[in-house]
Amino acid sequence: MIVGVLKEARAGESRVAATPATIEQIRKLGYDVVVASGAGVAAGFTDGAYEAAGATVGDAAAADVVLGVNAPTPSQLDRVRPEATVIALFAPAFDPAMVEDLSRRPFTALSMDAVPRISRAQSMDVLSSMANIAGYRAVIEAAHEFGRFFTGQVTAAGKVPPAKVLVAGAGVAGLAAIGASGSLGAIVRATDPRPEVADQVRSLGGEYLSIESPEVEVSKTGYAKEMGDDYKAREVELYAAQCREVDIVITTALIPGRPAPTLITAEMVASMKPGSVIVDMAAANGGNVEGTVKGGKTVTENGVTIIGYTDLAGRLPAQASQLYGTNLVNLLKLMTPGRDGSLVLDWDDPVQRSITVVRRGESAWPPPPVQVSAAPAPAPAAEQAKPEKAPATARQKFGGVALGALALFLTAAFAPAALLPHVTVFVLAIVIGFYVIGHVHHALHTPLMSVTNAISGIIVVGALLQIGHTSTAVTVLSFVAILLASINVFGGFAVTRRMLAMFNRS
Repeated sequence: MIVGVLKEARAGESRVAATPATIEQIRKLGYDVVVASGAGVAAGFTDGAYEAAGATVGDAAAADVVLGVNAPTPSQLDRVRPEATVIALFAPAFDPAMVEDLSRRPFTALSMDAVPRISRAQSMDVLSSMANIAGYRAVIEAAHEFGRFFTGQVTAAGKVPPAKVLVAGAGVAGLAAIGASGSLGAIVRATDPRPEVADQVRSLGGEYLSIESPEVEVSKTGYAKEMGDDYKAREVELYAAQCREVDIVITTALIPGRPAPTLITAEMVASMKPGSVIVDMAAANGGNVEGTVKGGKTVTENGVTIIGYTDLAGRLPAQASQLYGTNLVNLLKLMTPGRDGSLVLDWDDPVQRSITVVRRGESAWPPPPVQVSAAPAPAPAAEQAKPEKAPATARQKFGGVALGALALFLTAAFAPAALLPHVTVFVLAIVIGFYVIGHVHHALHTPLMSVTNAISGIIVVGALLQIGHTSTAVTVLSFVAILLASINVFGGFAVTRRMLAMFNRS
């Protein structure tokens, strides 16, 4: 079978459905590949690069499997032959007219934005891939408009405070924005109705702003849900207070299948400092901010810039095309079980069924629901029946300290004189180590602990001095000490080496 890669017809679209790297992977599945002339020019891929990867340049719409980023235009669809398969971002949940048009055509249409959020489909999740890029790009756009440092500076000419960034929504795009803002040195805060994302926000160096409401609960689907009046009232108070304080607001809140909720009102925008920036990443679905212009940029009377670009991922076209192309390759791998260049649509597979909009000219939309559960597994009945351990009282804490002091006193009174200095050093090492490591940023804990494993070298040296000089028992214990300490030392540096390799651009 032949796979065709369309040239995007939508104005301003710079992405392409396949790159030279993904073309090679598609050919390994047994397919021949045809690329439309100039399909990858906007993303930096020439026709010659595609030909070098094994593709030919020609009429992609006439292929057996047609790949696109956005929904093809009617003229492109008119050239698709019967019984072919077209794969693109059709957005069937938001465009019933497109579904109706596809139903009148005798081919199969698969929509990549309908991939279910289940574990086995993560490698095909285009929405997450593009949201990750868009979240990063949103910060770059905000920094450009902000025109000032994100990080704090202390110079001879004076002190520059760090920028304060608020991210509304801690999904894939929000987490990418948090990470990018933090890496630029900003003070980052984030909020989300799903309490389970708090640890993810903190792991990226952000501060999670919780909204205390009885409606807050762990999400069962992984998506944020529509909240009630109590939560919304508290949410308004939080956003109103934060807008007066922060310099940049990035909103990412979306509810599947519904228009984006309004989070930032015109009054909140008016309360922001002149020069502040808002990036509304939900602009394509109606926007989270009052006054957002879809696809454009506006400046309010008080000097606040509101960005409503809908092509944030496309502003990094080479990488966006590579990630999108990889998602398509993973789908083709799923649908080519024999690796023989024959596409097979498995109607019993929930992933393939969920993305099917039209099957051989018959509408298959909407698909049956797929069971998605992001909630933690319930605890066994025996564990649920256990009463919670009560916190220690002041008397219990005092008793524990007293027993520890008594044990230390007895050790000092009856132990050999040579042992006392060692005990003192040991106790001081515990106290100092606790406070030193406790004040190290969490992102540095793993390299810190892996490198400090080299302290085990002291054990190795001590054991080497003892081995073979006294009794057999001492020799055996020394050997065990050398073995375990050596594993600790080399293992620690092996972990550090792997971590450093993750940041090696080559």
